[in-house]
Amino acid sequence: MSKRAQASPSTSQPKRAKFASDQSSLKTFFGSSPRLTAPPANSGGRNNLNVTEPVREQLNVELNAKKIATPDIIDLTSDSESTFRDCGSDNDTSAAAPRVGDVGGSSSSGVALPSPNTPSRRIRIMKNDVAASPNYQPLGVDLFVYDVQESPWPANEPAPYSFLVHALATLSGTRSRTIILNTLTNTLRALLNWHRPSLLPSLYLLSNCLSPPYSSVELGIGSSVISKAIQHISGLTSSALRRLYNSFGDPGDVAFEAKSNVRTLVPHPPLLIVAVHECLLKIANSKGQGAAKQKQAIVEKLLVSAKGEESRYLVRTLSLNLRVGAVRTSILTALARALVLTSQTSLGGPDRDHSPYHATSQLISLVQPPAAEGKKVSDPAREELHEKFIQAEALVKKVFVQHPNYEHIVAGLFNGGLGSLELHVPLTVGIPLHPTLGSPTRSLDEIYDRLGDLPFTAEFKYDGQRAQIHGERGVNNGNPSIHIFSRHLEDMTTKYPDIVHLVKCIFREQPQLQSFIIDSEIVAIDPSDGALKSFQELSNRPRKDVEMSDIKVSVCVYAFDLMYLDGEVLLTQPFRERRSLLRSRFPPFLPSDKGAGRLDHVESCESEAGKDAIEEFWQKTIKSRSEGLMIKLLSGGAMQEDGKRKPLPATYEPDKRTSAWLKLKKDYVVGLGDTLDMVPIGAWHGNGRKAGWWSPVLLAVRDPRNDCLVAVCKCMSGFSDLFYKEMVAHYSEGSDNCSRQPLWETNTGGFRPDVYFRPHKVWEIRGADITLSPVSLAALGLGSSSRGLSLRFPRFIKTREDKSPEQASTTDFLAQIWKDQQGQSKATAGDADDGDLVDVEPDSEGVAGGAEDSDG
Repeated sequence: MSKRAQASPSTSQPKRAKFASDQSSLKTFFGSSPRLTAPPANSGGRNNLNVTEPVREQLNVELNAKKIATPDIIDLTSDSESTFRDCGSDNDTSAAAPRVGDVGGSSSSGVALPSPNTPSRRIRIMKNDVAASPNYQPLGVDLFVYDVQESPWPANEPAPYSFLVHALATLSGTRSRTIILNTLTNTLRALLNWHRPSLLPSLYLLSNCLSPPYSSVELGIGSSVISKAIQHISGLTSSALRRLYNSFGDPGDVAFEAKSNVRTLVPHPPLLIVAVHECLLKIANSKGQGAAKQKQAIVEKLLVSAKGEESRYLVRTLSLNLRVGAVRTSILTALARALVLTSQTSLGGPDRDHSPYHATSQLISLVQPPAAEGKKVSDPAREELHEKFIQAEALVKKVFVQHPNYEHIVAGLFNGGLGSLELHVPLTVGIPLHPTLGSPTRSLDEIYDRLGDLPFTAEFKYDGQRAQIHGERGVNNGNPSIHIFSRHLEDMTTKYPDIVHLVKCIFREQPQLQSFIIDSEIVAIDPSDGALKSFQELSNRPRKDVEMSDIKVSVCVYAFDLMYLDGEVLLTQPFRERRSLLRSRFPPFLPSDKGAGRLDHVESCESEAGKDAIEEFWQKTIKSRSEGLMIKLLSGGAMQEDGKRKPLPATYEPDKRTSAWLKLKKDYVVGLGDTLDMVPIGAWHGNGRKAGWWSPVLLAVRDPRNDCLVAVCKCMSGFSDLFYKEMVAHYSEGSDNCSRQPLWETNTGGFRPDVYFRPHKVWEIRGADITLSPVSLAALGLGSSSRGLSLRFPRFIKTREDKSPEQASTTDFLAQIWKDQQGQSKATAGDADDGDLVDVEPDSEGVAGGAEDSDG
């Protein structure tokens, strides 16, 4: 797709986090902000915001001074034919941005913009209140209380952006999963009933993205463009805007307050959802000379037409940080529920009375009103609908993880409804599916305890970059179509021309081969003998648009799974069969062409060889350059879990962390030290020789229950002097990555850092053990009802360049390590980590680096 520190462990929990966001703040434009002794009370994500009185008084002084110095005038166009679809066009290289309060005529897209060829007239700004949002129904109510038959906007008209903003404001004001799902579901139901062309752009805007993750479309707008646009349309000075930012911290809140002082005599037509999405795409497609001016012109035109809360969420969208609790799974769940409650015949499918996924009007009419809080009422109709919800949600999520493209999914739904969605949106070569992920384990004994006598294979876990390789024989002159995707589904085909050449050679060698999708690990090797090299060697390669002649680091593709072959989807086949096909159809291959990549299979050992063979293979792993082992079930069966037999298929499960794939890293094994993937979210000013550096650094793990990052411990060990300097440069005060106020949605518990970091990095951390803590709130309730968990003697190992905060270690994992420890030695109260550390001298370890997990 508020950011406040908690005053104490007993205070209310923070809002949900959006981990993958790459927020751009206004700080780059404003420069460093003065030190604040405490976060302001009125900042972050709230819908009703007021500037603190001293700031407001100063702003009024500046505005009054401005009015005395210059006439209160704005430019207005008289051209009523201009349309917003032309905003920031390539022909408009002058970037004729509107002055304060520019007003254009009406447009089919619902946004007015000035025509540069039309004479303008000058009028005075009118002082009045911010236009109120339309009186929409509450969206967070029960699905059967919300009246979807009542048109939210005038019938037969496009959906206004204010309706989507109404949904976003509702989402930002709650942490309740029920209200979040109700809000999203009711929003999508209204769009399905009253303006379906707005459904697709709404899904993207709610997800805080513009296109599928594998596309090259990026907003590419800097914080300076946003801040200049706000300053231009508001008429505020940079110092006044800086004070607003110091008071609120969030760019969206700043835009809302700044825009509240802008008034025009001629009202603008309302912004439309479709038009806003089109303009964002126009910003993303603005390239070359003058692109920054074109982007700023579009932003200004959007903001001029925005009313009330619209300006807040427009800027948050532009900053890639909506600050609402709607994650991908919630959006897919809501889409499925909305479809269950929408007429199937109106979607182009069969009558919903004959569809297992859709609710009949009779069933809906039998649903009782929601029971009062604390009371349970038997409602068979609601329970039957709940079962339909579960089926529909599973279907939509299954299709999405195999084909993550909202445009194709929406088209499939409109062409045949839920019943034929898999048929219309199948697994497709050239569109990446989400990879299967492995579950961490701590020892070979634990693996045998979990899998018992089920047959498995142990594979080298290479220190490289996971790659999903798609190949399809072309129909034009036999030229194949080849794509290489990362574990995050990003297209990195141009990064590896040597692998593209390898696949072309494979197609030439195998005339019968038509298409395939392979899961693999790309590893740097010594071209002379094929010896493995480190991930750091691989990371030295350029990231895109690489030429074969420029390649200095040779690679090998270590294939370990086959998901698709010659038109057949293999996901439901047992791993033993998939691996057999992989080895027979794709044998090791080394092209004769200089510089071409090579293909090989992962080195492995079968459990049928006996425990001694597996143990010997493990010892070989420890001595090698690999990260550890991947244990993969060869055939389906059942495993022991909490004294029960749990079915365990050996199928390929996209986007699931399955127990059929177990990850045994060297650092996870008892006796070698625990490691966690943690996110730096704040820091304190260093003392002594570390003055001027950040030390210690506050680290967090992911709390999947509350969709946020929660602080665990401070870390000041394992960093080199060079790394400290690089950290200061990256997290410099006044940059997009560092703030004196908690701008990002994290739960810091009882920790009070001097500054807060944008949570976008992941570090691998090793610690002595897990302890109860009176300061940390991590895993509160999982290990103890009154204390969270912390990591004793944390030590930085390396940067995980391959991981985003969404892939960080979880509170569940933290709690499981703690519980495992309790079986070995009882923790005492004296072991509690109070968060205070003794500063130590840095050593030679800790250079920035990373490693791509083969499993995630």
